[in-house]
Amino acid sequence: MDNWRKSSYSGPDDGNECVEIANSRTHVSVRDSKVPADGTLTFPAETFTAFVNALKDT
Repeated sequence: MDNWRKSSYSGPDDGNECVEIANSRTHVSVRDSKVPADGTLTFPAETFTAFVNALKDT
């Protein structure tokens, strides 16, 4: 996946310290922008969507 993007909530004062995500039709990957080469976590899209929705409900 090469369509990595940072949160729209990341501001100019955040530097390079945020989480980036990339997604395809079937999966969502997450990485640390400070050390992108150190690895990613990849989830099925449905699982990641459920996780984000649960966060919104709290």
